[in-house]
Amino acid sequence: MSAPKKRPFQIEAFKHRAVVDPKYAEKTWKVLEHAIHEIYNHNASGLSFEELYRNAYNMVLHKFGDKLYSGLVMTMTSHLREISQSIESAQGEIFLEELNRKWADHNKALQMIRDILMYMDRTFVPSNNRTPVHELGLNLWRDVVIHSSKTQARLQDTLLELVFRERNGEVINRGLMRNVVKMLMDLGLSVYQEDFEKRFLFVSANFYCLESQKFIESCDCGDYLMKAEKRLNEEMERVSHYLDPRSESKITHVVEKEMIESHMHTLVHMEISGLVIMLQNDKYEDLGRMYNLFRRVPEGLTIVKEVMTSFIRETGKQLIMDPERLKDPVDFVQRLLNLKDKYDKVITLAFSNDKTFQNALNSSFEYFINLNARSPEFISLFVDDKLRRGLKGVGEEDVEVVLDKVMMLFRYLQEKDMFEKYYKQHLAKRLLSGKTISDDAERSLIVKLKTECGYQFTSKLEGMFTDMKTSHDTMQGFYAFLGAEFGDNPTLVVQVLTTGSWPTQSSLQCNLPSDIIGVCDRFKSYYLGTHNGRRLSWQTSMGTADLKATFGNGQKHELNVSTYQMCVLMLFNNADRLTCKEIEQATSIPISELKRCLQSLACVKGKNVLRKEPMSKDISDDDTFFFNDKFTSKFFKVKIGTVVAQRESEPENIETRQRVEEDRKPQIEAAIVRIMKSRKTLEHNNVIAEVTKQLQPRFLANPVVIKKRIESLIEREFLERDKVDRKLYRYLA
Repeated sequence: MSAPKKRPFQIEAFKHRAVVDPKYAEKTWKVLEHAIHEIYNHNASGLSFEELYRNAYNMVLHKFGDKLYSGLVMTMTSHLREISQSIESAQGEIFLEELNRKWADHNKALQMIRDILMYMDRTFVPSNNRTPVHELGLNLWRDVVIHSSKTQARLQDTLLELVFRERNGEVINRGLMRNVVKMLMDLGLSVYQEDFEKRFLFVSANFYCLESQKFIESCDCGDYLMKAEKRLNEEMERVSHYLDPRSESKITHVVEKEMIESHMHTLVHMEISGLVIMLQNDKYEDLGRMYNLFRRVPEGLTIVKEVMTSFIRETGKQLIMDPERLKDPVDFVQRLLNLKDKYDKVITLAFSNDKTFQNALNSSFEYFINLNARSPEFISLFVDDKLRRGLKGVGEEDVEVVLDKVMMLFRYLQEKDMFEKYYKQHLAKRLLSGKTISDDAERSLIVKLKTECGYQFTSKLEGMFTDMKTSHDTMQGFYAFLGAEFGDNPTLVVQVLTTGSWPTQSSLQCNLPSDIIGVCDRFKSYYLGTHNGRRLSWQTSMGTADLKATFGNGQKHELNVSTYQMCVLMLFNNADRLTCKEIEQATSIPISELKRCLQSLACVKGKNVLRKEPMSKDISDDDTFFFNDKFTSKFFKVKIGTVVAQRESEPENIETRQRVEEDRKPQIEAAIVRIMKSRKTLEHNNVIAEVTKQLQPRFLANPVVIKKRIESLIEREFLERDKVDRKLYRYLA
C-alpha cells in the first residue's frame, strides 16, 4: 500500500494591501535631504541616525529607491559646487590647504551619508546597476571639484611648483603634499596619472636634461656621478614621502636616462677624470659609484667593461713589450702579479665582484701574457726564485697565497707545456743543490698543477721527488756496505736520477780528480751489483762539492762549490799558475761552462779564491789564474755560486722551443687518432677544431702542424682520404 502524496508547504502573501500616504516619498526625502545639508554644514550632532536610516530603509522598501538615489546625486552635486567655488577663491599657498581641508570634510560627510543609506547601498544599488554611495561621492568630487575648469590646471601647476622648489633646496610641507597626492590616488589610478604623474615625469625630464648639461660642462666625472647619485636618491625619497610607490621606477628611469644614459660616453672618456684616470689612481669610491649608476641603464656596464678591458690590455702590453722589464724575469712577473692584485681589488671593492668584469680581466691578462713567448719561462723563474729564497721565513698561509697567485698566471698561459719544461729544469736544480726552502711548498705547487692539468702533467715531477727519497736510502746502503773500508776517502753523496723523469742533460764528461774517481767507481760497482740491467752515467754539470782550503797565514775555510769549480781548484794543488786553455785541457769542461766557473772563482768580490791576470770580467784563453793566498772572509763556510744566466739566451730559448715542438708531435697525433677512432670519418676543418680544443689545456696547437701530423698519419696508414671529397678523412681500424 503506497504512502499518501505529500503536498508542498507554501506561505501566501498578506492579502490586506497596506495604504501608503501619496506624499510619503516626498516628505521622507525632505527629511533625508535636510540631514545631508546638516552633515555638510557640520551640524550632524543633532541628527538621529537611527531614524534617518529607518526613513531611507522605508523609501527603498516602498519602491522609492530611484527617487532617493537621484535626490542624493543632486544634493551632493550642489554642495560640491559650493565647495569648488570656495577652493577656487583660495589664493596662493592657501589653495592646497583649502583643498585638503574640504577633501577631509567631504570624506567625513560621505561616511555618514553612506551609513544612513546603507540599506540602499546593499539592495537598490546592485540590483539597478548604480554606483555605490562612496564611489559616487568620489566620482562627483573628481568631476565637480578636481576637474573644474579653474582647479584642474591650477592644482597641477601648484604641485609641480612645490616639487621644483624642493629640488632647488627649499623646504616644503610634505604632509600637505602627501594628502593631496593621496586624494588623487583615492580618486583612481587614472586620475593620479593623468592629472599629475604624466606631467610630473615630463617636467622632470626637462629639469634633469638642463641640469645634467650644466653639470657635464662644469664638473669632473667623480663630482658629476656624486650629483647624479644624490638626485636619484632624492627622487626615491620623494616617492617614499608623498608619491605613489608605482611612480618610483618611472621617475628613476627619467633621472637615469637624462643624467646617466645621455652622458655615459662623455663621462667614461673624460680626459682628466674619466674611467681610465679612476683606474690609474685607485678611485674605488668613484668607480663603485660609476658601477652602481651605470648598471641602471642599458649598455652602461658594457661601456665600462669595454673601456676597462681596453686600458688593461694596453697597460699589460706595454709591460710585456718593455725591453727593460724583460731583463729581470722575477721583477717582470712580480709586476704582473701587482697589476692583477690592483684590478682584483677594483673588482672586489668597486664592482661588487661582478663575474662579467672578472671574466674581462682574465681575458685581458690571457691576451697580453701570451704576447710574450717567454712568459712560461719567466713565471717558472719567478717560482724558482721564491722557492729558493724569496719565501724563506714566511708562514705557510703566505706561501699558499704566493703559490695561488702563480697558479693564476699559469692558467693564463696557452703554452703550459713550455712552463712544464722550464719548471722541471728549475725544480731539478733546486732539488739537486738542496736549495729549496720547503719540500712542503714544492709538493703543494705540484698538487695545484696536478689539480689544474691532471696526473700526466705532474707524473714526472713526482718521480723526481721519488728519486730523491730512493737516493737517500741508496746512500745509506752504500756506506753500510763499505763499513771500515771507507777510510779517509772523500765523502760522496750520489743522487740516482731516472732518465725519463728528469730534464734531458748532455752527457759531457769532465776529468774528475783521481780521489773522486776512486769513490765514484766503488759506488758504481755497488749500485750495479744491487740493480741488474741498469746503466749509470755521471752528470758532473749538476753536482756540488765542499772543499777544505788553507790560505796564507794558515787561515782555513770550507768552500761550497760546483763540481766543475772543484775540478778547477784541485788543479792548483799541483800547479801555481794555469791559463784558461790549460785548465780546459786538464778538466775537459766545456769552454762556456769553464769561463762561468772562472768568473765566479776569480772575479766576484769577497769570493775570489783565485786571482786573474789581467784583471777583467771577461775571460780569454790566454788569461792566467793563480791561487789567492790573501783571500779572507769573516765566514768559515764560503759559498761560491756559479755565475749563471737568470734566463736563457736567445739560442738556448730557440733550442728549448724546438724540443717542445718535437714533444708536441706525438701528443697531436695521439689526439687525432683518438678523435678519428671515435668519429670514424671527419672533415678537415672539424679535425683541426677538435684537436685544438682537446689540446688546449696543455698548449695552443698550430693548425699547420696539425695538418702535417695528419699527413704523417695518412702515410703510416692510420688514416685515409676519401676518394671523392679529399678534405674528408677516414680512420683505418
